[in-house]
Amino acid sequence: MWMELIFIFLILLVGSFVQGVSGFGFGIIAMSFLPFFFTIKESTLLVVALGVLTALFIVIQLFRHIRWKDLIVIMCAAIIGRYVASFVLTAYGEMDLLKSILGVFLLIVVGYLFWDKPQPEGRSVNQTWLPATLGFFGGLVGGVFAVGGPFFVFYFMLLFRDDKYAYSANLQVSFFITNFTTVVIHGVHGDFTQSYLIYLLVGLLSVFIGTRLGVYCFTYLSQKNIRRLAGIVVAIAALSLVFFS
Repeated sequence: MWMELIFIFLILLVGSFVQGVSGFGFGIIAMSFLPFFFTIKESTLLVVALGVLTALFIVIQLFRHIRWKDLIVIMCAAIIGRYVASFVLTAYGEMDLLKSILGVFLLIVVGYLFWDKPQPEGRSVNQTWLPATLGFFGGLVGGVFAVGGPFFVFYFMLLFRDDKYAYSANLQVSFFITNFTTVVIHGVHGDFTQSYLIYLLVGLLSVFIGTRLGVYCFTYLSQKNIRRLAGIVVAIAALSLVFFS
């Protein structure tokens, strides 16, 4: 029991550290390893519950940089995606096959982490279909696997390519709203039990330490190298989920 808690603490610590440095990555790192201890459903619910607090902590610090009007379309679509995801997670969240599917998706995420993206043009985001599409799939994937972050990262990089504070603030608002939506939906259905309490307490400590360390190291570490290191770790976990789950 204690060894399991230590491993979970370290997984969440690394994930929150990566989030503190790069703005995202908590769910990706956590969901690469937690399914070895829990089902997909249990892992996802734990990550989204902690994700609410992680995002809220950053949102409070960057509140004045939030662009509410730019969040309307993508957040409406994301909430719909989360609602659909709740049915998928309830119906299939206990199946081992979902671990293999997660592993495949994580390998796609690895490609994203290693992709050296050119600076995009801001005018690309003027069409409503883009935030609607990215929001829905970000909400759906995030609600099932807790790794929908890359969809939102891509959109806000397009929208706020010259304002890193607006990018980070709006990204964290999207994480907060979508994760809070999932917590409410599954909370109403009674999916959070007393057994989650010990893991939530361990997670809170991990998130507190990891995010503070990540923010502190932000000015000293290259985000590109952090992304690539995270990509290697995720790839190892993804291959394990595909071939050994």
